[in-house]
Amino acid sequence: MRIYLIGFMGAGKSYWGPLLAQQAGVRFYDLDREIEESQGMDIEEIFSKNGEESFRVIEKELLHILTESHLEFVMACGGGTPCFLNNIEYMKRSGKVVWINPSAEVLADRLRTEREQRPLLQNIANEELLTYIQKKIADRRLYYEQADVRIDEENIDLAALLKSIAHV
Repeated sequence: MRIYLIGFMGAGKSYWGPLLAQQAGVRFYDLDREIEESQGMDIEEIFSKNGEESFRVIEKELLHILTESHLEFVMACGGGTPCFLNNIEYMKRSGKVVWINPSAEVLADRLRTEREQRPLLQNIANEELLTYIQKKIADRRLYYEQADVRIDEENIDLAALLKSIAHV
C-alpha cells in the first residue's frame, strides 16, 4: 500500500512518515528531500534560482517516478504538493492520502523557528505568520479535504494514527 502524508508545512509529515513506514515495514520517502537529491540543491535554492513553477513541475515528475517504481511506501509530501498539477487526484488513485491537520496556532509555534529554511516563509514577520498560515490553509483546504483520512489531533500517537489509516 502507498500512503501519502499531506498537510501544511510543520504539520508533522516528516516526523510521522518514518515511524509509520517502520511500523508498516515499508520504505519512507520525503518528497522534498528526494527533490533536493535529484536536483543537487536544496528547496530554497530551487525556488530562488528557478521559481516555484519549475519546482512544481519537478515535484510532480518525482512524485510519479517514485509512485510508479514502488508498490508500497509512506511518503511525506510538501505542503503544496496536493494543490498543483492534479497531484491530489493522482495520489488518491495510487494510494491512501492522509491529511495531518494541526491548528494554525500550533503550526505558527512550530514554524517560527524554522522560517529561514522555508522559502515561502522567509519574508513573513513573526507577527504576520499566523495570519499567513490561516490564509494559505484556507487556499489549500479544497485540496487537503480530498484526503482519505484527516488527522486533527495535535497529540496523536502512532497507534491511533495507524488505526485511522487502517479503517479506510
